[in-house]
Amino acid sequence: MISYLEGKIISRGKNFFVILTACGVGYEVKVAPGLLLQHSVGDSIKIFTYLQVREDNHDLYGVSSGEELDFFKILISVSGVGPKSALHILALGSLTEIKSAIVHGDLTYLTKVSGIGKKIAERIVVELKDKLEKTEGVAGARDSSKLGDVVEALVEMGYSLNQARDAVKCVKTDGDASKVLKEALKVLNKK
Repeated sequence: MISYLEGKIISRGKNFFVILTACGVGYEVKVAPGLLLQHSVGDSIKIFTYLQVREDNHDLYGVSSGEELDFFKILISVSGVGPKSALHILALGSLTEIKSAIVHGDLTYLTKVSGIGKKIAERIVVELKDKLEKTEGVAGARDSSKLGDVVEALVEMGYSLNQARDAVKCVKTDGDASKVLKEALKVLNKK
């Protein structure tokens, strides 16, 4: 199993990098949109990977940390969540925010991923909530349902989903949704 790659990005596509390792082998690694935007051709990269072996195909999926890889594996253990959907879930926000959304049962936050409908979001919550509460102690994290509402409000105001998510990530206020929204708007107006 290929669990980690280190090398130089020699090519990129819509959702993947081709990484050339020191021994001269190039691997195509599917990555989340956020990771794709952080790097460009010619950059050196260290990436944790998951190899999905199917009858007709071998696909390599990459994330930026071992912690993200562990959570990626937990996500794909849920029936109906494949590696592509798991990458898009990881792109929603920080691991803490995503885990908090699951623990708090925030379906609105989880259904922002294309391919994740209400039924699959409910399945993610049911299958992972107890596991995350016990192992991660996520219960005290920021209320992700509030964050999901703020992102939704920003999108309704005309900002793109990515702009809204990025602005909410920058906000350090833990007040109610209206305070978070005001701070997010300040962040967006500075750009």
